[in-house]
Amino acid sequence: MKHAVTYQLHKTDSRTKARRGTLSTPHGTLETPVFMPVGTQATVKAMKPETVRELGREGASIILSNTYHLYLRPGHEIIREAGGLHRFMNWDGAILTDSGGFQVFSLGDLRKITEDGVAFRSHIDGSSHMFTPEKSIEVQNALGSDIMMAFDECAPYPADRDYVKRSLERTTRWLKRCKEYHQDVERQSLFGIMQGGVYTDLRRQSAEEIVDLDLPGYAIGGLSVGEPKELMYEVLDSCVDHLPADKARYLMGVGSPDCLFEGVERGIDMFDCVLPTRIARNGTAFTSVGRIAIKNAKHERDFTALDPNCDCYTCRKYSRAYLRHLFKSNEILSSMLLTEHNLHFLVRTMENIRQAIEEDRFLEYKKEFYEQYGGF
Repeated sequence: MKHAVTYQLHKTDSRTKARRGTLSTPHGTLETPVFMPVGTQATVKAMKPETVRELGREGASIILSNTYHLYLRPGHEIIREAGGLHRFMNWDGAILTDSGGFQVFSLGDLRKITEDGVAFRSHIDGSSHMFTPEKSIEVQNALGSDIMMAFDECAPYPADRDYVKRSLERTTRWLKRCKEYHQDVERQSLFGIMQGGVYTDLRRQSAEEIVDLDLPGYAIGGLSVGEPKELMYEVLDSCVDHLPADKARYLMGVGSPDCLFEGVERGIDMFDCVLPTRIARNGTAFTSVGRIAIKNAKHERDFTALDPNCDCYTCRKYSRAYLRHLFKSNEILSSMLLTEHNLHFLVRTMENIRQAIEEDRFLEYKKEFYEQYGGF
């Protein structure tokens, strides 16, 4: 059986689990490890698709969109009528859609979990809905993404071991239903999600159960949900050891610069996070010397570039003083320029990481980056 998405491993770092590979999709081949900008509602906030495509040296080749949000607005049937999500949003690269599980489980009192699925009320208008594994796949089939995520239950942190165990076992049962419902494997690929909270033995159990289904890729979910970073890294240390080396590994919802390095070092291939776009709208930028809050008064008469070591459009054309003026004036251009910079910074960093792995100097590059960036 030919799968829509396939992973090929090219090189493994000699001193860590870091690895270089390619992910082939119906909308192009991606170099990994890769950071995926988030386009929750069929748009990367404050960015044109063409601009996203031009980030870094090689351009962003894949973005993430959200099943829950697109199901509620404008509706998956409208997107199907438009010819699918790629055509609807004018994006010719690859798209990964999450299942809607995380968003549904984040609704708290607005949702009720059963074995069949999750009943919930819309955060937009309070209307009642039901997401089952089959419904999630139905919506993602209509969206036409290259990679679909299985509908899972994301346990919160902290959570007791018995709850997490029941949760991961339900996630496995739901994954089997997702796989059974999804038929067009040559057009779209389904990735499973490992759960298990911060319990390494439960992570192993979850991995064994989902790997047995022989899917094209696997994600690690339920991390970066409130636990300390040190604990996340400790759990992550063992996670990839239970996943096959010839399949893509995706760490969900993680995208700060330090987490990218630590994830790559532990063998992760794919990352996504709303952090770079969200903090940009709040006036904060990633730079080679650490985070900068552009609203600070010290930038009022600073006519230098936001990051002198960056070659993005924002840094080539505008000063910190101008960016501060835009932010303080609530101008839309502030969000546009800072978002472009932040995404360029992460895409370029991942390009440098890939090159460092190729040259077998990943740890040296990580050390150089950390020393220049300063504290996280």
